Amino acid sequence: MDRYVTISNRTYSLETLKLLTGKMDVQDVLLDIPEELLYLCEVIDHPHKLPYYIEAFFNIKLTDEDVFRFALMRVQVDSDLRTNEDIQKHQNRKYVSRTIEKLVFADILLEDIQNIPLEGE
Repeated sequence: MDRYVTISNRTYSLETLKLLTGKMDVQDVLLDIPEELLYLCEVIDHPHKLPYYIEAFFNIKLTDEDVFRFALMRVQVDSDLRTNEDIQKHQNRKYVSRTIEKLVFADILLEDIQNIPLEGE
């Protein structure tokens, strides 16, 4: 059951905010959420809005690049783990996070990590 919170007259999913911030406690989630994570939450929950946010993400000034990148990676990992729950939803979420990561960072970190051979291979 998804709960929602209203911030600056916009409604966001608490579950998605928890995932993006990497915090399981709702009280911790609601402390100082950077604006870029709110934008990300909106497009993760509503993937069809992504085309309207392309320029915003391309030109975004990140508060903390690592925080944003880890948020994108958490969405990708969560989507991979939950694909069997709702294939279309999680494919869309993964597509959105990978597209934004490519726009902002010009590469996809998890893709690079997956291509690194393990020791002894």
